[in-house]
Amino acid sequence: MWLAQPLLRRKLLRRSVMEPGYGQCVEERFGRYAQRVPEHDGPTVWLHAVSLGETRAAAVLVAALRQQLPHMRLLLTHGTATGRAEGLKLLQSGDLQTWQPWDTPGAVRRFLSHFKPDLGILMETEVWPNLAHGCQRLGVPLVLVNARLSDKSLRQAQRLAWLARPAFAALRAVWAQTPQDAQRLRLLGARVQGVLGNLKFDAAPNAEPLALGRQWRAQVPKPVLMFASSREGEELALLQILRQARSHRPEGGPPTEEEATTGSNTTTGSETPAWNATPVGAAPSPRLPQSPSAVGFPVGAAPSPRLPPIPSASVIPDPQAVQWLIVPRHPQRFDDVAKLIESHGFAVQRRSNWGQGGPATLADEKPVIWLGDSLGEMALYYGLADVALLGGSFEPLGGQNLIEAAACGCPVVMGPHTFNFLDAAEQAQAAGAALRVVDLAQAVAVAGALCFDRPHLDAVRQAAKRFAQAHQGAARRLADVLVGEISHGGSL
Repeated sequence: MWLAQPLLRRKLLRRSVMEPGYGQCVEERFGRYAQRVPEHDGPTVWLHAVSLGETRAAAVLVAALRQQLPHMRLLLTHGTATGRAEGLKLLQSGDLQTWQPWDTPGAVRRFLSHFKPDLGILMETEVWPNLAHGCQRLGVPLVLVNARLSDKSLRQAQRLAWLARPAFAALRAVWAQTPQDAQRLRLLGARVQGVLGNLKFDAAPNAEPLALGRQWRAQVPKPVLMFASSREGEELALLQILRQARSHRPEGGPPTEEEATTGSNTTTGSETPAWNATPVGAAPSPRLPQSPSAVGFPVGAAPSPRLPPIPSASVIPDPQAVQWLIVPRHPQRFDDVAKLIESHGFAVQRRSNWGQGGPATLADEKPVIWLGDSLGEMALYYGLADVALLGGSFEPLGGQNLIEAAACGCPVVMGPHTFNFLDAAEQAQAAGAALRVVDLAQAVAVAGALCFDRPHLDAVRQAAKRFAQAHQGAARRLADVLVGEISHGGSL
């Protein structure tokens, strides 16, 4: 594996051009450290959170652990620059932060010998063979928490069973998010000790940016539709849909004042809403939550109230009748997405140019699309949006986490591909907090219909908040069992 080091260094160098964080402390990735670790009286708890989402979820666990272990020293490791930047917020005096060691025997051995953790905690899916075996050989208890495993990942792991099964067997313990995750993990030989829920439900959205987003929303005269954490290929598909909808207006122009206020449509002469611009076609009806059950809720949780049907969910909203906001999942794609928007005949207004005053009103004949080109502001964007389309779910990419949207009270419309977060997606749908559609065109139509239907929109918002609140408590439960692991190891 050492022969591949030059390739990894070259890859990090390329990534650092767009994201400078990847160029920092590169030697740490190979288990080489410039400074020694000072002595510490309490236990050293190592927590690996590979990226931004895992690090945010880890924040609530770290807080719960500190309540029970006030003298612990936290050692944080990450794999991405965004995760490392977010992890800085979790550090206190005496804590440590470094890159995850490259998964080779030498780098792992040097990492463990240098930091000497009393307990290792991996978040969600981050099981690395050499890391697991290295901890086992050196007697470092290594556990997997908030664990999830999709059917697709299970099939992939089973094809590499000679590699995956020994790695999972080397873990001291595993605590899964759901019973389905637990069952799949056991098939790989993991020692699943229990199902304790999902930490991301305990992560309250940042109140200040959420309030700022809502303040900005109150200043916008039309509904705001958001494409949240969009992935490559999805923005292109959305822009093609919007461009087609725009072409159905005379010369692609904006709706008249009469259309915007009375709902008459001059292109058809009918009394349909101004946003009913383009038929979706013969797509099947979306799965709308008419009488959602309490599937997936803790015992005693009340089901969501019956929601009214969404009217006319078979047309694409005119791009001038709503305000679109696209928030790409990966920051290195911000500039590319901006160019893509402009190439489809739309004007771009970037969040990075807004400042604290929010989006400005542009005198532009073209429809304006907002681009969320900032990090760490999803709460602001969810506060600004009326409805969010779930990125990664309209291509076979597995979807993104929808829990933060629910906690912010933002309804979600998701496509067919949510296998990475299947249980949370199905629970949200059953609770009336999210709507499932068959493709992106139908998602745009359903989101447009929902944002113009205030009673239904308010009902789904409330269902989303109840859904997020009903599943809290995982952080406390995990902290209890992890303190027990440390006590068992004699570090307290």
